[in-house]
Amino acid sequence: MDPRLVEEAYPLQAHLGFRITEWSEGFSRFELPLEPFLMNRFGIPHGGVYATLLDTVMGYCGSYTGDPDTRKLAMTLSMTVNYLSRPKGKLLIGEGQMTGGGAKTFFADGIVTDETGEKVATASGTFRRRG
Repeated sequence: MDPRLVEEAYPLQAHLGFRITEWSEGFSRFELPLEPFLMNRFGIPHGGVYATLLDTVMGYCGSYTGDPDTRKLAMTLSMTVNYLSRPKGKLLIGEGQMTGGGAKTFFADGIVTDETGEKVATASGTFRRRG
């Protein structure tokens, strides 16, 4: 990934610990190390952590421009999350893939796995490009 394209994490991403690791046309990948403050009362990651990671990777996958001076932003119009399993490892890996759309609206799918390959959650969403 071109280091010039790596944007500084916005405050929520920074607070949660998100790291962008790959970003290209129609695709994005973020990693999130599991920390105690991300867990729910059962000791597993809160569902909102998965939803936030999925929302992020799906929004980014449709916002790539390849030019650090030209930014696109995405606004979530709808999103459905499916919770499948609990992680076995210590690192969440979120990937977003654009599946279609046009100049202003796009569709994306997302998946969260851990470093062991355990599939933890999936999502699909509709997004509006801005900026």
